[in-house]
Amino acid sequence: SPTLPSILTFLADFLLVPFFQTPLKKTNALIAQMGMTFLNAYVPSALCCPSRASILTGKYPHNHHVVNNTLEGNCSSKLWQKIQEPYTFPALLKSMCGYQTFFAGKYLNEEKNSKYYNYTLSVNGKARRHGENYSVDYLTDVLANMSLDFLEYKSNFEPFFMMISTPAPHSPWTAAPQYTKCFQNVSAPRNSNFNIHGKNKHWLIRQAKTPMTNSSIQFLDDAYRKRWQTLLSVDDLVEKLVKKLELNGELDNTYIFYTSDNGFHTGQFSLPIDKRQLYEFDIKVPLLVRGPGIKPNQTNKMLVANIDLGPTILDIAGYDLNKTQMDGMSLLPLLRGDKNETWRSDFLVEYQGEGYNGSNPTCPGLGPGVTHCFPDCVCEDSYNNTYACVRTLSTSWDLQYCEFDDQEVFVEVYNLTADPHQINNIAKTIDQEILEKMELPINDAAVLFGATCRTPGVFDPGYRFDPRLMFSNHGVRARRFSARPL
Repeated sequence: SPTLPSILTFLADFLLVPFFQTPLKKTNALIAQMGMTFLNAYVPSALCCPSRASILTGKYPHNHHVVNNTLEGNCSSKLWQKIQEPYTFPALLKSMCGYQTFFAGKYLNEEKNSKYYNYTLSVNGKARRHGENYSVDYLTDVLANMSLDFLEYKSNFEPFFMMISTPAPHSPWTAAPQYTKCFQNVSAPRNSNFNIHGKNKHWLIRQAKTPMTNSSIQFLDDAYRKRWQTLLSVDDLVEKLVKKLELNGELDNTYIFYTSDNGFHTGQFSLPIDKRQLYEFDIKVPLLVRGPGIKPNQTNKMLVANIDLGPTILDIAGYDLNKTQMDGMSLLPLLRGDKNETWRSDFLVEYQGEGYNGSNPTCPGLGPGVTHCFPDCVCEDSYNNTYACVRTLSTSWDLQYCEFDDQEVFVEVYNLTADPHQINNIAKTIDQEILEKMELPINDAAVLFGATCRTPGVFDPGYRFDPRLMFSNHGVRARRFSARPL
């Protein structure tokens, strides 16, 4: 049997935290209770494609250049495939570390597979069509069976890396037949930021209609309930794979990760359902890890991000991280309980808004640039929903500082110690000494908002943002920031 540990990673499509409030009871018992739960795990971009690119490359979006879910935003582009993909951590595991590798599920967003029935899979480059028969076509179960087959027929003389990326709980939230009646009394959380006006926030948040209509609230509650129903099949998948590893005698020498590519909001600040915003509910994700040398039932409060997954997994495989250009840090010392006084206290959150020059046909009154609009003209994104934030978490500070790339250079600042649901933007009232401490790292991260990359904003009909302006001549400076404590 291989001496190097094997690695199994489960990646779900946007999940809420805290994890114990999800329906994934088996996953909690088999991974969280048998290992470590990271309580402060984040993504550097709260959207599928840039977040997944960060997982694969270990880089911030301004370094891997995938800035949103569009082809123009470099999602699954030929440039990505040529420049970034060969240096993703799974590619390095296979080419440099001798690992067998297996991927099943949603990769990047140009692969249109956020469905449960009636989809086409690419199986080693060959198209395989699936219909609507639950017993053979339900996607979560198909991914489980393909993964079990890999574990059954792989070589026993080389370590393996598996990544299983379930579209669930993505829309259209189609539950397996046996789970469609579950959670009838479950509704979206009613935190203090639910169904309130986002006063003193960026204009995109302020445009949401408050209070939400009864039909909007019913819609988001139904969506939340259906998401939970789809996750029960994910829970079954995790259980099947862990039991198979145990049956094979491989469980004790396998690291198992469970995480998500972004969070999700359901009614916060009267935004119906989506992600891509800068707030905790969209950027915070679960991260559970079990494996050799990890004690059970542990929690960790260190500030970690999905850019750390690649370096961690390569570190497990014995690869020299100095040979990579990754922005993240290996979590292996934290997982083993080593004291690390140099761990980060801040990291970047960044996003380039989607949108197009013309008016949205459903909401012409909002002008050009808005997108992802609901029937009552509450829109979830726009051209100038483009921002960079520094999220700071240390023994002294629990803060977030954000700047928007718009005409007013709008700023949002939150003290999460006093205001964990980020209701009060204190940008205009914060103590000057604290503000200066927060501005220091954002100035170091001027990669996103230097004078050369200011853009006219959403209401300029001739505006077309050039993503290259976000990246040129700034890579070294931004990378130096990424691992530097305040």
